[in-house]
Amino acid sequence: MAHKLAFIGFGGVGQGLADILIDRADWLKESFGTDFQVVSITDLYKGTLHHDEGLDLTKVMTALREHGDLTNYPDEPGLVRDWDTLTTIQKSSADTILEITFTDIETGQPAIDHCKAAFEAKKNVVLTNKGPIALAVKELEALAQANGVQLSYEGTVMSGTPALRLPQETLKGNHINSIRGILNGTTNYMLKRMEEGLSYDEALQEAQEKGYAEADPTSDVEGYDVLYKVVILANVVLGETLTKDDVYREGISHLTPKDMEQALSNNCRWKLVGRIEQTSNGIKASVAPEQLPLTDPLSSISGAQNAITYDCDLSGPITLVGAGAGIPETGFALLIDLLHTTTQQ
Repeated sequence: MAHKLAFIGFGGVGQGLADILIDRADWLKESFGTDFQVVSITDLYKGTLHHDEGLDLTKVMTALREHGDLTNYPDEPGLVRDWDTLTTIQKSSADTILEITFTDIETGQPAIDHCKAAFEAKKNVVLTNKGPIALAVKELEALAQANGVQLSYEGTVMSGTPALRLPQETLKGNHINSIRGILNGTTNYMLKRMEEGLSYDEALQEAQEKGYAEADPTSDVEGYDVLYKVVILANVVLGETLTKDDVYREGISHLTPKDMEQALSNNCRWKLVGRIEQTSNGIKASVAPEQLPLTDPLSSISGAQNAITYDCDLSGPITLVGAGAGIPETGFALLIDLLHTTTQQ
């Protein structure tokens, strides 16, 4: 039986997953017994499509690439084009909602409301939005459980690099004493370029030109992006009830090439580190630039890569390195969650 999907938001990440589903449909079915069928797509700018018997993803992607929206997807009996987002969530025949909308990180909206509507409609949710998980993961998981469905969110911390499932599954049995990570590729790239002699402003401009940094880079350079990931890691991996206000935050905008030079002279390197530590007084969490010894595995992470170290009492420190962003990588994060969702039901 097909597992039916509805895309809520269909930007680069959603299209990345769609390409994977097209390219690997036969292999996924043969290897995992999964037959993913997209029945709904709704996007504020690209339009809406729904068909109970499934949409032709190849025709969807052709329409997008040739015309930029879904209006040229061919008409056929049973095709619906006029549903809004909530109607799609409520009325779609989908088993799982892929929530990939643009969401306000400070409020988690509209993704939080989309999740709640999906759970009430007895549908699973897979998402990559940090906001809902950082702000309301306990509430959302309880609501999902009450309705007999699942909430999955691997891609919220390190995209397709399994920063959440590694400690939850592979490192089971350990007590995790601390978590440290380089969780923002933009600032990591900028610090590397500043180490090579660029000023902060020059490094930022270059990062923007390469598409690593937004026109408004505040979330990255002032540490807010990492802060929300720290909250997710503390609450999901360690079972804490941390809020964003519990995390000390400091960005990199005050650093200079001279700071980089001084650190290297001391066999250290500046990195923006998200840190969570178990202390005798409870959990302590921070986001701040730190001088890491060159012998530290995190100090060697360059460019836009991410990395995270789990300090475990039995296995010792385990460091995971991988992409923290990117369209195919985040599309793969959605696929990870979909495969787990279908195999656990």
